[in-house]
Parts: sequence; C-alpha cells; structure tokens
Amino acid sequence: MKPNSLPSTVVLSSAIVGVVYKRQAFNNMFTIKKSKDASDYLRSVIDTNILDLQEHFWAIYLTNANRVLAFAEIAKGGVTSVTVDKKNIFQLALLVNATAIIVAHNHPSGTLKVSSADKAITKKLCSAGEIMDIKVLDHIIITSEDYVSLADENLM
Repeated sequence: MKPNSLPSTVVLSSAIVGVVYKRQAFNNMFTIKKSKDASDYLRSVIDTNILDLQEHFWAIYLTNANRVLAFAEIAKGGVTSVTVDKKNIFQLALLVNATAIIVAHNHPSGTLKVSSADKAITKKLCSAGEIMDIKVLDHIIITSEDYVSLADENLM
C-alpha cells in the first residue's frame, strides 16, 4: 500500500506511539455541527453492543471547521467508572494536528445523570486544552437509548 493511500491510524501502547496520517478528501470528512451529530458519529464508529457492559472513554479529533480528523478509544474501565489519562488525549490531538476535540463516554447503567466525576474530568480537560489552544467543544455521555451533552447543559 502506498504511504499516501493509508487511512488515519493511531497506534498507542505503553512503549510506542506512532501516527500514519492521510487526511480524507475534504468533502468526505464528517462534520460535527451540534451534539446530535457527535452522538450519531460515535454510534457509527463504536460497537454499540458494549454500551451496557463497561465504561469506555473516547475522543473525536477535529479540524478548525469541526470536520473529523480522527477518532480514538482512550480507555476501557469497569461497570461504574473508567480512568482517563488526560495526557493520552492531548498527545493524540497534537499528533493529528487537531484544533478541537469532543470527548465522550458511556454509562452502562443507562442513566444520563452527569456525575461530579464527569464534571471534574471535563473541567480538567478544558483547562489543559486552553494551554495548548485545543478547544474541548463537548463531553457527550451516551447510553444504549440516548445521550446527554455537557455543553448543551451548560456544564462546561
């Protein structure tokens, strides 16, 4: 396969971080204009069968025009929580030249109630993003049935 025909791929392990990146054709890039778009995009790239099993944390990396550059699963947790390494989120953002990110996680319980831990990680990510000029646009919580946006709820 020729280097310029490779898809966006992010490899993250404890010892190696590498990126092979070729932006999709501009007109083929998914654009996120509102929280519903982010929820729809997430459901198109994740295995929705895992939403009721254990918590997962994801990041969507965006251009300045809110077009999707890349998507990554950041962490997998247990039934009630997931530990998020903020450095991994921003490391990948820098590697793909993202100017904005949307983070998301699921609640296996099915509740869309925003917890104090959800608010705390969102605040930390927004603060870190400000330092690097990478805007955290939203934090989406999804369940099998629906989603809630912290931005829509004015919690960011």
